[in-house]
Amino acid sequence: MPGTSWMPTASFSARLATEVARILRGKHKPIFAHLMLTPGDHVVVINAAKVVFTGNADDKFAYRHSGYPGGLKSRSYTELLATQPEEVVRRRFRGMLPKNTLGRQQFGQVEGLCRSGSPPRRADPQPPRASIGPADGVSSSEGAR
Repeated sequence: MPGTSWMPTASFSARLATEVARILRGKHKPIFAHLMLTPGDHVVVINAAKVVFTGNADDKFAYRHSGYPGGLKSRSYTELLATQPEEVVRRRFRGMLPKNTLGRQQFGQVEGLCRSGSPPRRADPQPPRASIGPADGVSSSEGAR
């Protein structure tokens, strides 16, 4: 299954997340409909550790709940960036998608979030079509909107 891969080099997490969400939703396709049953392409993100979080990461927290009373856990994004950078990227991608069944289906098309330069074995990405970094801002595939 072909997909799109990104190797972010000091790219901003929000810019990367919006571009990946656009690909996951299928908005880059000429036959886009907001309720597409077979949404966009599969996405593989390599080198998630190189994503830059702008803003004050100490003031923002990632929350999760165990399901038990008093089971709310929180970690600052500074701590997450140091230990699990792929989790920060995953949360950004999920936050840009619809909060319903279709969004969960679309999020399932993120094949792998890797720290190192090698993609997961089951992912077969194509070369990146555009590099998203602080200098370019907009990818070359967005030219004809």
